[in-house]
Amino acid sequence: MKTIATDYLVIGAGAVGMAFADTILEETDAHVTIIDRQARPGGHWNDAYSFVALHQPSAFYGVNSLPLGENRKDSHGVNAGLYELASGPEISGYYERVMRQRLLPSGRVTYLPMSEHRGEGRVVSLMSGEEVQVSVRRKVVESAHNSPVIPANHTPRFAVGEGVRMVPPGALPRLWLAPERPERFVILGAGKTAMDAIGWLLAMGTPAESIQWIKPRESWLINRTCTQPGAEFFDAVFGGQLAQMRAFAQGTSPDDIFARLEAAGMMLRIDPAVTPTMFHYATISEGEVAALRTVTNVVRKGRVQAITQAAITLEQGSEPAIPGALYVDCTASAVEPRPPVPIFQGDRIVPQLVRVPQPCFSAALIAFVEAHYPDDAAKNALCRTVPFPHDLKSYLTTNIVNIMNQGAWFADERLGAWIRRSRLDGFGKIAAAVDRSDTARVAVLQELRQTGPAAVQNLMRLAAA
Repeated sequence: MKTIATDYLVIGAGAVGMAFADTILEETDAHVTIIDRQARPGGHWNDAYSFVALHQPSAFYGVNSLPLGENRKDSHGVNAGLYELASGPEISGYYERVMRQRLLPSGRVTYLPMSEHRGEGRVVSLMSGEEVQVSVRRKVVESAHNSPVIPANHTPRFAVGEGVRMVPPGALPRLWLAPERPERFVILGAGKTAMDAIGWLLAMGTPAESIQWIKPRESWLINRTCTQPGAEFFDAVFGGQLAQMRAFAQGTSPDDIFARLEAAGMMLRIDPAVTPTMFHYATISEGEVAALRTVTNVVRKGRVQAITQAAITLEQGSEPAIPGALYVDCTASAVEPRPPVPIFQGDRIVPQLVRVPQPCFSAALIAFVEAHYPDDAAKNALCRTVPFPHDLKSYLTTNIVNIMNQGAWFADERLGAWIRRSRLDGFGKIAAAVDRSDTARVAVLQELRQTGPAAVQNLMRLAAA
């Protein structure tokens, strides 16, 4: 049996594993071994539907050492005027470059694709069955702990009757190969995947009246204008953040907080007549919202229980089936609930979010903390796991931890300096570039910092209520 000695064994070559490896190489002299079941780096991006794209600007995604995209603005489409959003194929190609141009040329990375970790450093090739024993000098990094569920690999949780034609969203671009193309589409699911599928159908010329949307819940959505990396968006970005902190400090309930954020332009909803009950940090442009609003055949009777050629059975009733319609299954959740665990656990590191919703920044920061801080207690104090919200109330706890982490980081001079240098930190450079003579913008930044304690105190009160 072949043996490899390494400092860090990183399980998973997706966004988290790559960001961790990139920063640990930069900050230490360590050797890293990366294993993954996929044939290429990039994790779930290799299986994503072809028209998927990032929710937030490319500038915030990837690894620290290599920019993603060209830092340009889109000139047409529903994202016009805002910074580019890398597509799935672009991201897959990007991670191939990261591996071939950054990690492997360092001479300190061993990459084992199409391989599976069977525990205790035992790695087995999925192609040949050959085993490799990896001797780990420092730690095993379980980067796939929060891996998303991909529509292409998702098994529906409802019954599908004989003769019902249902596909994952990734099948839509190949409809031109079908002998008979459907005239009606039924989109199943309320999340960003469903929004992407509808947006793609509309962009391809599908009439809005040909789409039915089975939508179990309504979601609050972040206005993408408030997440832009350019200095010209200072007012939208930091004005939105200040509105958020004020809402946290002054809000009387989760619903009241989201209403305040909507009034400030930071949050959007597709149907202004329906109050959302969920929030998963999906980010969207006002152009996308306008397009989605053209689909008016929306069914709100809860989750799908079963589909037959005659009817759709739902939690709160049923709906007649549309003859000959193509069902598009967008019910896979990219953010399956998982209980947070400590990130640093002796000889194991379990990367999770330390800033929501930024997995790449979180993984890079965890690697920096691993490289420079003395023990698990000190490291975990700087890297509290931020729980991902699944309803409006859990959003309160998410932001309590988010704000506490941010305060701890900038109270630490070394870590604060690294964050300001980091490519993956979206807004620090914009704040640092503000002219001190610009009293209005300086006042926004000052109030943002000063409001933090009151925001945390009120959020804790509401979360405990």
